[in-house]
Amino acid sequence: MGPSESVLWVDPRYTLQAKEQVERVEVVEVKGGLLKEAARWIRKKRLGPVGYDDATLTCRDFEALEKAAGSRRWVPAGGMVEELRAVKSPLEVDWIRRAGKLTAEVFEEVRGLVRPGARECDLAAEIEYRMKRKGADGAAFETIVASGERSAWPHAKPTAKSLNENDLVIIDLGAILGGYAADMTRTVYLGKPSARIRMLYNQVREAQERAVKAATPGQRAGEVDSQARKVLDKKKLERFFTHSTGHGVGLEIHEMPRLARGDKSRLQKGHVITIEPGVYLEGLGGVRIEDTILVTEGKPENLTPATKDAWFAS
Repeated sequence: MGPSESVLWVDPRYTLQAKEQVERVEVVEVKGGLLKEAARWIRKKRLGPVGYDDATLTCRDFEALEKAAGSRRWVPAGGMVEELRAVKSPLEVDWIRRAGKLTAEVFEEVRGLVRPGARECDLAAEIEYRMKRKGADGAAFETIVASGERSAWPHAKPTAKSLNENDLVIIDLGAILGGYAADMTRTVYLGKPSARIRMLYNQVREAQERAVKAATPGQRAGEVDSQARKVLDKKKLERFFTHSTGHGVGLEIHEMPRLARGDKSRLQKGHVITIEPGVYLEGLGGVRIEDTILVTEGKPENLTPATKDAWFAS
């Protein structure tokens, strides 16, 4: 990208796709190596300082680019594109809203299949199959179905383990539609819940609701995280909340902003974020509730409107 023009270099595998999907950018097919072509363009334009993404460009590729482009002042510019992508356009929001609706619908359909004897891997496969049947590009990430003690692993992969009576079950799913992702988690309990299980669930749900209400334009991302932690701390559960409260969602499942402890960045209208507090107790299991949320001038909009009330399975 120069001062007044934007160029996307692609190899022949992506030429037709890029011309269809990219707007207001010149698409150039390259057969001799993308870095070489970028370096040639930099030399031709006689550019001064050149920005590069130090967060993703490998040392080897940077050295090759630096050598091929000749003497230049190179300026680390990691995060610049991510900041631009963080605020979604109405068209982007529409795609994420549709992906979220599809995700919620699939959860509602498979909720009745979450019962003792079902295998984690079968449920995960069924979820992803139904997403595709409904028109999704695919799953935004490997669907998580984690039961019993394994539900205390925030990023557990589904296994051949069967669900058992009195298991906590965490189901984390998300569809991609039009290239844009949604992200949602629900927790199910198989059986009659004890007072302790009810307390855990209710505190996580309250923490999520409090954090969602705080997700308004101008609010610091770290304060949204703090709101969730304050609720959990009432019952001495905050130390079992082992990850951040949320993250941006868009073309990738993890984008800016990050809703983490102490983060000073401020939310903006058009940010699409997850709100996903959880508690994870070794030997018992975990509870996590997550939605994809649109930050608006008014009340934050929930883009993954699946039920949270009827979470106990018989």
